[in-house]
Amino acid sequence: MTNQLEHANLLKSLHIKGSPLVLFNVWDAGSAIEASKVGLKVIGTSSWSVAAAHGYEDGQELPFDLCLANIDRIVRVVNLPVTADIEAGYGQTPTDVQETVAKIIMAGAVGINLEDQIIGTDALYSCDDQCERIKAARMSTQIPIFINARTDIFLKITPENHSDKHLEEALFRAAAYANSGADGFFAPGLTDEKLIKRLCDLSPIPINIMITQNGPTPKRLAELGVSRISYGPIPYFQVIESFKSGAQKALEMSAYI
Repeated sequence: MTNQLEHANLLKSLHIKGSPLVLFNVWDAGSAIEASKVGLKVIGTSSWSVAAAHGYEDGQELPFDLCLANIDRIVRVVNLPVTADIEAGYGQTPTDVQETVAKIIMAGAVGINLEDQIIGTDALYSCDDQCERIKAARMSTQIPIFINARTDIFLKITPENHSDKHLEEALFRAAAYANSGADGFFAPGLTDEKLIKRLCDLSPIPINIMITQNGPTPKRLAELGVSRISYGPIPYFQVIESFKSGAQKALEMSAYI
């Protein structure tokens, strides 16, 4: 419990505006070990990568028991704070979320990503409904876990169509989520530098942005005031592409045996 409390406090302290926490997201115990070896300060999972590594699609297709067991194995092999991407909390109601988060924390994690996407639909939870779900997550444990409240507003629209209207909705949700117990606000899909800066300037809680192919560099995100940078499924893509390339070469070489 003491070590978990220390990890929870450390995780929160590492969210510094302009000097962001970097998460090169992992998917299993093996990738977590390698992440720790290179000096990453926090281990963060990517739900997409975890699901893919287990042969499932993203979107809570991965059975929760496997999700939980994966977190448990990661926590056991690294002496670092672990934050888990639990998508929409494996349930719709606040009670569902509370039970899910309690089990995640029992497994040893000290942070979660909790999104406002209604799994299986194109809709988001209303702000009021998501606030109740965040409150439930906060009530799930006495450990001061870091609740990274994710909004999918910017994933619903192509980047070139992101506007002040979408930013206003994001800021409204950021304030409401903060009042409900969220510690951070995650806005994947947002790449416009002006909008990112305004979000960082006006949000009451630290901002998390995910690296994308055409988005700002990590250095630029730090300059814009981001407090946390995630790589999402990119590390998994890189590993799989390397594996496929090696397998293809092995197959080609077999022709000469």
